[in-house]
Amino acid sequence: MSLSNLRNIGIIAHIDAGKTTVTERMLFLSGAKHRVGRVDSGTTDTDDDPEEQERGITIFSATVRLRWNEYQLNLIDTPGHVDFTAEVERCLRVLDGAVVVFSAREGVEAQSETVWRQADRYDVPRIVFINKMDREGADFFSVVSDIGPRLGGNPVPVQIPVGAGPAHVSSPFRGVIDLVGMRFLEFDPESEGKKVTAGEIPDELLDEAMLYREQMLEALYEFDEPLALAAMEEQEITAEQIRSALRSACLRRQIQPVFCGSALHGIGVNPLLDGVGYYLPSPLDRPPVEGVDPAHPDQTLSRKPDPKEPFCGLVFKILPAKTGDNYWIRIYSGTLKANSRVSCPNREKKENVAQLWQIHASKKERDGQIDSAPAGDIVCVIGPRHAITGDTLCETRDEIELPSISFASSVLSMAIEPESTADRKKLYETLEMLKRQDPTFDASTNEETGQTLISGMGELHLEVIQHRLTRDFGLKVKFYKPRVNYRETIAKKAKVVGQCNRQIGATQMFARLAVTVEPLEDPAAPVIVFDRLPPETTIPNGPRTAALEELRERAGGGGLLAGFPLTGVKISVTGGEAHEEGSDEVAFRIAAGDAFERGLQEAVPTLLEPVMRVEITTPDDYMGEIVGDLQQRRGMIAKTESRGALTTIVAHAPLKELFGYSSAIRSLSQGRASSSMEPLGYQPAPPEDATAFTF
Repeated sequence: MSLSNLRNIGIIAHIDAGKTTVTERMLFLSGAKHRVGRVDSGTTDTDDDPEEQERGITIFSATVRLRWNEYQLNLIDTPGHVDFTAEVERCLRVLDGAVVVFSAREGVEAQSETVWRQADRYDVPRIVFINKMDREGADFFSVVSDIGPRLGGNPVPVQIPVGAGPAHVSSPFRGVIDLVGMRFLEFDPESEGKKVTAGEIPDELLDEAMLYREQMLEALYEFDEPLALAAMEEQEITAEQIRSALRSACLRRQIQPVFCGSALHGIGVNPLLDGVGYYLPSPLDRPPVEGVDPAHPDQTLSRKPDPKEPFCGLVFKILPAKTGDNYWIRIYSGTLKANSRVSCPNREKKENVAQLWQIHASKKERDGQIDSAPAGDIVCVIGPRHAITGDTLCETRDEIELPSISFASSVLSMAIEPESTADRKKLYETLEMLKRQDPTFDASTNEETGQTLISGMGELHLEVIQHRLTRDFGLKVKFYKPRVNYRETIAKKAKVVGQCNRQIGATQMFARLAVTVEPLEDPAAPVIVFDRLPPETTIPNGPRTAALEELRERAGGGGLLAGFPLTGVKISVTGGEAHEEGSDEVAFRIAAGDAFERGLQEAVPTLLEPVMRVEITTPDDYMGEIVGDLQQRRGMIAKTESRGALTTIVAHAPLKELFGYSSAIRSLSQGRASSSMEPLGYQPAPPEDATAFTF
């Protein structure tokens, strides 16, 4: 297998755009499976978890392997619901390219914007597939025109649809026109799309096809000088020249080739698979991966995708298993061998690689155990014990630490407790395992109340966790009402002096520390502590360091109102006083703690509540009721936009007011409106919340 023919790609989109159906159709057309699974019947390969099959949505990312012509594809199907956006984040971190799926009816939706931004963050080239062209209200050109202004993309259609909508409309969707080869492609329903007939473009469609082909070429002239020169000299432009120009511009993220079809009926997926091979990158097309030398963090190192380079790879997912946790690893350089020993510089540990497996869906592939895996591949490793998601595994004698993966912090918590003491230990072990598997899930125990709190990205996320604890792990657990994860900050600047003036035994302890606390511009930013002591300070280094450590520890312990995480605060140590005797590290820790509490009290402690960006798509008839309901929930309308008979409302509303919102929106619109939400930021909570809140 040539590395130039390998494609590591992800399928990303808003929920219900058809990602899993596209993946399922690709598996079928490539011969990797002999029957097409259906999301509605729970028979797809990638949605193999009972929770996914019951809900008809993807919750966990899943990897499948398939061959298409000369290409080998490692394909990852990702979730579309915002509660599981971490699954998309960690997959895009290790992928080379992506297929972004849009519904031809709903177009660019809220989570479409999120996954597009994630792909931008990791510089992932992508192609676009506009799915569900057979649905009522499908509009290919409307979706294309939205991608530029809403996502900052540059879509270039390489196909146009023939017809749109279901069979009963006057001009139903029946095929696509390939603008590169200027062919009319029809897909045989008897073979479920496997048989494709390429014929002449009908005369009545030829003028439209020529128009859009010229638009495609005009877009490419800007990025491909030889193509522009050939056009100026009126030379015939071949399909190979166009594909070369498309590939080059796509790899540089200057354009996104656009395809269309109906994955459910097998229309348009064959050329989409061709497009994955033609336009998306192989590992060789991506720049060498960069990291740092763990022994010298200021020194940058790089690794090429070459089996002869020293081995390095990134752990991007961990699945618990009785026979040993399954570590999903993207290999960036070198060759990983079974029964070998590698280094995990993030944990400063050595790890064993006992077994290597190829992956199918969320499990090890049957008969898929292998002896080695080269650069560019994605494999499952059994043996490591210390590494977590985002950690690097590398050669023990040639270490490198790759950039990790950052995840959003949880916004919702609920208290849980085991029904019996016997379940307590098992519950804690299970929660620890789930934390290793899901970086956006957290669990902690309040030492004062003894309550265990689990935290996640939303109501659905916590609901899935509940079901896993009770159904998958057989635990008898009580669950309490979810609560919002607030933050605490300050409202103004304050200068204080913390003191220690105590008699302990025969020793008179003394320390004085001048501290300034002030709010940061971003109220959700981490607390920062600065040493601003003047050069002539008389405070010795030991007590000085102890005071700074105490301030950082106090900041990490939460605010004064209710112990929620403290954010958006800058703490500066600006002065102090020490005596020759009694001014030791303990004295300065006491003074620092005193200054911390005085500073927060004088700077006006403020409770922050999480705010969500809510996007609602509704028929115009229900717009008034929905806007009124949002205003009652303290929501602010950011914008409204008409899309045919539907209106899209974007609002910003506190998470506290949005519990059960999906049910409320269905009730208000008789089931005809849909909504989605994602974290936006934090804002000061109402005064009554801050004063009445009990921890």
